[in-house]
Amino acid sequence: METIFSKIIRREISAEIVYETEQVLAFLDSSPNNPGHTLVIPKEPSTDVTDITPQSWAYVMEAVRFLAPKIQMAVGAQAMNVMMNSGKAAGQVVFHTHIHLIPRFEGDGYIHWPGHPYTEGELPRIAALIRQTLD
Repeated sequence: METIFSKIIRREISAEIVYETEQVLAFLDSSPNNPGHTLVIPKEPSTDVTDITPQSWAYVMEAVRFLAPKIQMAVGAQAMNVMMNSGKAAGQVVFHTHIHLIPRFEGDGYIHWPGHPYTEGELPRIAALIRQTLD
């Protein structure tokens, strides 16, 4: 599938690239949540976590592990969110697998997980459903 990220990989669209290997590209998000917000993408085409190859996923995760502390240090952040929106219902907008590295600063007010407790008996029922898909 052709996406804006495909065009960035081919250098048809400019981006502020901060890291590149044969398998991975990382560039600053053009609409960041905080300064230093970086996207890490595989060069091998995939849509999301459901169809990325294991090898490509490993390359992306190694780049994430390498880059996160470097970006945090560079912008003086206190913490880092490592996030992925996988699928439209999860908020994915560009359908090329990508990980967000979002530097966090005390009091930046960016993200808060509201959480919703399970109802009585729901926790073991959902766990059982997930385990059944693993067979």
